[in-house]
Amino acid sequence: MQDLTTLSISQLASIASQDWGNKVNYAARPYLDAMFSIGDIKDTYGYDTGVSVVLYFLCNANTWRGETAKAVKAELKKRTKVCCH
Repeated sequence: MQDLTTLSISQLASIASQDWGNKVNYAARPYLDAMFSIGDIKDTYGYDTGVSVVLYFLCNANTWRGETAKAVKAELKKRTKVCCH
């Protein structure tokens, strides 16, 4: 797997979408779709912050499993913590 730390949020969303396939949780779908429009965690999507979009995605992505899911989720969590402290 490539170095996830160098990828944008939209690139991480692409990996998630490809790996999760057509089984994306209905509650996670709008946040995953929004992540395609976010380059950096500090960006916004409409009235939402990039942090909130990513956190809502993570809260609804519990059915996405496997090594890729674990790695991408860990990277997204790391980015939300860096931004919020």
